[in-house]
Amino acid sequence: MPERKKILITGVSGFVGTYMLKFLSCKNVAVLGMDKERKKLFDDGNHKLNYEFRSLDLLDFTRLKDNIRSFMPDIIMHFASLSNVAESWKRPDYAYTNNTNIFLNLVEAVRQLEFDCKILSVGSSEEYGKVEENILPLTEQNHLNPISPYAVARASQEMLSKVYVDGYGMKIYLTRSFNHIGPGQSSKFFIPSMVKQVLEANENDNIQTGDLSIIRDFVDVRDVVRAYWMVLESGRPGSVYNICSGEGRVLRDIVLKIIELSGKQLNVVKDPNRIRPADNQAIIGSYDKIFNELGWEPKIHFDQSLQDVLSERF
Repeated sequence: MPERKKILITGVSGFVGTYMLKFLSCKNVAVLGMDKERKKLFDDGNHKLNYEFRSLDLLDFTRLKDNIRSFMPDIIMHFASLSNVAESWKRPDYAYTNNTNIFLNLVEAVRQLEFDCKILSVGSSEEYGKVEENILPLTEQNHLNPISPYAVARASQEMLSKVYVDGYGMKIYLTRSFNHIGPGQSSKFFIPSMVKQVLEANENDNIQTGDLSIIRDFVDVRDVVRAYWMVLESGRPGSVYNICSGEGRVLRDIVLKIIELSGKQLNVVKDPNRIRPADNQAIIGSYDKIFNELGWEPKIHFDQSLQDVLSERF
């Protein structure tokens, strides 16, 4: 039997971290999960994952370095971040310094320890910023134009990754991941927020929304974690991979579909407080690169993803 790989996951208690653990439960791996606090991670008590959790603030460089030294990972999956764009507008200083500094602490600890391990650096489609419709779908060659504190932090993380790949020869694998969808996502995000409002609404109530003319590319979180694994197994260090569905969806259509499936008669009302200071009108990605190089493509259609979210809530 091949030697068991040791995988360190930061932000393990979050949405993607939870799904990655489920994905890894059928792999020959030992996992060390790190987060500020532990949350319930498995609904299925029959998993066979060799798993340990440690509570850790990644801004504590000394403790982080000590934990990496003691575990000696083959792979580090870095999911820890403030991942909500709207929240970054409310706390721009925290969004930038936290997201950038925790990543810098991580790669610097690995560099100092001289570990030959792979690191996954997760970026965002938000890095592309405002684009003209005629250049959609977005490819990895498109110019970056981040227009939110969150997006600037993600772009900075990407640039730091390339510095450590080119300057120190580290094995860092990069993604620009598009909007996620799936059961268990926080109601701070668009689709679960709308589902929560609809679920709690009485007949003829108002549903409060932001700008619903916006177009986004949603990809199922279960497809996302599969893509991350394939990038780490067969991708190229320093190379960036879009992880997306390749299809754009108007937010208004999604809200109306959720209302229709609920069977309620509800009114959709724009709330000025939900409008961001700046936003990307349309984000649609191309997954040609990751398909051509690694054979990944999304398998779970948006309608199935949405139905799974609704089934969990209704």
